[in-house]
Amino acid sequence: MDITEVPTNQHGKCKKKKKAKNKSDSKEGSGEGSGVEKMEDSVAASSFPPTFSVSEIKNKQRRHLMFMKLKQEKRKQKLQLKKKKKKERKALGDKAPPKEVPKTIENQRVYDETTVNPEDEEVAFDEGTDEFSAYFNGLTNPKVLITTSDRPRGRTVKFCEQLATVIPNAHVYYRRGLALKKIIPQCIARNFTYLMVINQDRQLANGMVLCHLPDGPTAHFKMSSVRLRKEMKRRGKDPTEHSPEVILNNFTTRLGHTIGRLFAALFPQDPQFIGRQVATFHNQRDFIFFRFHRYIFKNEKKVGIQEMGPRFTLKLRSLQKGTFDSKFGEYEWVLKRHEMDACRRKFQL
Repeated sequence: MDITEVPTNQHGKCKKKKKAKNKSDSKEGSGEGSGVEKMEDSVAASSFPPTFSVSEIKNKQRRHLMFMKLKQEKRKQKLQLKKKKKKERKALGDKAPPKEVPKTIENQRVYDETTVNPEDEEVAFDEGTDEFSAYFNGLTNPKVLITTSDRPRGRTVKFCEQLATVIPNAHVYYRRGLALKKIIPQCIARNFTYLMVINQDRQLANGMVLCHLPDGPTAHFKMSSVRLRKEMKRRGKDPTEHSPEVILNNFTTRLGHTIGRLFAALFPQDPQFIGRQVATFHNQRDFIFFRFHRYIFKNEKKVGIQEMGPRFTLKLRSLQKGTFDSKFGEYEWVLKRHEMDACRRKFQL
């Protein structure tokens, strides 16, 4: 059928011409697929952004589901890459390149001038003349008094009782409204070498004052992450009366060396290895983690470890010379958060 063009105005168009074009398009599309569908696919493809982000999903549940899927895929890729590198290293044998050391805050630590060298003569002289020298020379035996703040709750009392089973020769006394300045002379008269005060807030233990008697020093710690024995999973039996071994990790500076000796003087110097009990003070990024374990040798290569509890974390707030005196005491070190915690790679202990 022949189509004749009809003259129209500039803005108008011929309806017959449109119909003819539509018919021709439908005939062409019947052979290779619809051209309209191709146009829609191209428009839909161009409408999506080139980089897709999970945060663009509006639905919260679907966004969480997609995030978990992406996380699983990344974990699978990481494991595959790890297995591939392991096979390559095994195939190369001795010719394999050395393993890459990952960058951490600990190995990028800012150097501290007060780092202790164990072979330094000055450090050895200070150890022989400090407040803990009588203990390390075997002249005195530790005797610890554990008390609480005023009106302690049941959880804090239970924590003190469990702490007394960890520290040998420790005695728990309830504080009956007495000030610490009045308690210290009584402790010295009864030959106590330590006064430990557990503070609480909102029925939770949140602080510790550790005073070495009779000449100090006195350290104040913030306490967190306290767990009693009944709150721990797979815990062992209660500890025995044997004196435990003491492990001090990462107390490298002069301040850390003093704090480490302060903790070491809590326990007798001659551990009873038959009890197989270990008290660990691990310093990491100026947080001191306390753990109490019992170990057993399964064979020549394997050792089994069982945690008995309790566990807690300490953060040093201040170190004071002499015994406790909040008004007129001389402070050797005080934590200034905005100045000392500004750099994440600089540690004090």
